[in-house]
Amino acid sequence: MYRRPVGPAGRCDGLFTTFGEVNHAEVAAAYLTPLAVDVVEPKVPDTPARRLRDVLEPIATIGWWSSAAGEQFADAGLDFLGGYVWGRAASLGPDVAADVVAAAFGVFEPSLFASGIETARQIAPHEEVLARRAVGATEGLVAATSGISATDVEHCARRLRAALDGVDVTARPLFSALRSLPTPDDPHGGLWRAAEMYREHRGDGHLAACVAAGLDAVEMNVVTEVWLGYPVGEYSATRGFGPDRLEHAVQSLAARGWLAVDGRELTAQGRAAREEIEAATDASQQAVIEALGEELEPLIQDLSGISRAVITACAAPADPRKRAAG
Repeated sequence: MYRRPVGPAGRCDGLFTTFGEVNHAEVAAAYLTPLAVDVVEPKVPDTPARRLRDVLEPIATIGWWSSAAGEQFADAGLDFLGGYVWGRAASLGPDVAADVVAAAFGVFEPSLFASGIETARQIAPHEEVLARRAVGATEGLVAATSGISATDVEHCARRLRAALDGVDVTARPLFSALRSLPTPDDPHGGLWRAAEMYREHRGDGHLAACVAAGLDAVEMNVVTEVWLGYPVGEYSATRGFGPDRLEHAVQSLAARGWLAVDGRELTAQGRAAREEIEAATDASQQAVIEALGEELEPLIQDLSGISRAVITACAAPADPRKRAAG
């Protein structure tokens, strides 16, 4: 049975529900400050694709989590949610419809975008939001990695981007949209762009794996959050899904044999199914892993210091489950 939870240190599951109401300071207080209680580090597969994903996640998402990004969007008149949604969707084009954005993002309640994205588009036109996003991400990464040389940052960016530029874009809407954009000239901006390209490449593949497994948008969230150790709703409610939708997903997954009736944990069948989805997601990135070849392990090692610096600078979520979930 779904019960509306409050997360660690009072983090509320309903923060991201309405455009125009949440500023970056509120987001930082809820998600970026050190946790008041310890949480168990989620156990995820130790595969090459997953390890690369995890080390890149803080870098890829600095375009909305960093204070520099928040300042850029606030200067444009956008709140956190408007900057996140329109900033991420703008790669799909200036006139992309809200339902197309919802389909591409995959794990959000579509009605959350219905009026909000159009409002955000009117406040900050397409070219402006793309430019501000790049500036905020670049400045945020520069600030977080002040102890790391720009040469090392550029070396990571060049290796990762070379692999990403050569892979096929079939059924990769967000990845291909990002790859079509100009690359920031700054080494930090270049690494951020390559990191978010990898993130969207994996995200496109993950959505396909979830759909092939017969999951809808709400069930995808519930299965992943319980897999990572969240109670139902602490993560998925931030995607705009209300208690009734979450309860329906819990009951549906329980009837399928994937989730315990109380919704607290995956069954053995459910855990195996989620791990199959993870394996399919990894397989969808095999071309990138092969393109990196012998550079993969050194790249992960080099990126780990940058990633840790971003987390230490409070420019990525403090909760390891949130970083693992995306």
